[in-house]
Amino acid sequence: MEGRPTGEPPMDRPSADGPPPTLGAPGALLVIISGPSGVGKDTIIEALRRRPRERDYHFVVTYTTRAARPGEVDGVSYQFLSPERFLELKAAGELLEATNVHGNWYATPRRQVSQALSEGRDVILKIDVQGAQTVKKRVPDAVLIFVVPPSLETLFHRLKARATESVDELELRQRNAALELARQDDYDYVVVNETGEVEPTAARIDEIIATEHGANRDRRLLI
Repeated sequence: MEGRPTGEPPMDRPSADGPPPTLGAPGALLVIISGPSGVGKDTIIEALRRRPRERDYHFVVTYTTRAARPGEVDGVSYQFLSPERFLELKAAGELLEATNVHGNWYATPRRQVSQALSEGRDVILKIDVQGAQTVKKRVPDAVLIFVVPPSLETLFHRLKARATESVDELELRQRNAALELARQDDYDYVVVNETGEVEPTAARIDEIIATEHGANRDRRLLI
C-alpha cells in the first residue's frame, strides 16, 4: 500500500553548530520501520539481522530517556540517556528527530545515520509515527514501512501478554495504537505481521528494499 505522508509539525532543526550535512553514497537507503507498540518491530528487526544479503544494513541504535526494561542492553537495545544529556545533544544539532512518546523522549542520532549512508550501507531505523514523519520531511526520499497486526484485538492481546507495563501504561499504549493504525496511509508500504510469521514479514521488508534499490540505483540522500 502506498500513501502520501501528511506528518506532524517538525521538531526544531539542528543548530548551526551541529554536524555539517553529509551526502550518502549512491543508492544507499534510509528505511524507516514503524508500527504500534506490540506489533513485533523488535522481533522483526532481529529477523532482519539474521537474514543473508548482498548489501550491508546498519541498524540504528536510538536514544531514549526512559529506563531500561529487563533484558535490554545499553548501546544495543537503545542508548539510554539522562534527560539533561538528551537536551544537550538536541541543542547541539545532533538529533535527526526527537519525539516524546508515552512520557519519554526518543531520538535518532544524526551522525550515526549520515556515516552509515556515506559508507554505502542501507540504514534501518525503527521509530514511532511522529518521528517517521519528521524524518520524511527532512529526508523526502526515505522509505517508510508501516507494520500492522492482523487485527486490533490481536495487538491488544500481545500487549497484555508481554506484561511490561502497568495498567495505566497499558491503557495509554492501547489508545495510542488505535490512533497510530489510522496513520498507516501516510506510509509508502504497509506490511502485516501475522502471528508466528515473523520470518515472512522480514522477507517482505527485504523485498521492498530490493525493489527500491532497483528503482533508485543512483539516488543520494542528504542528511
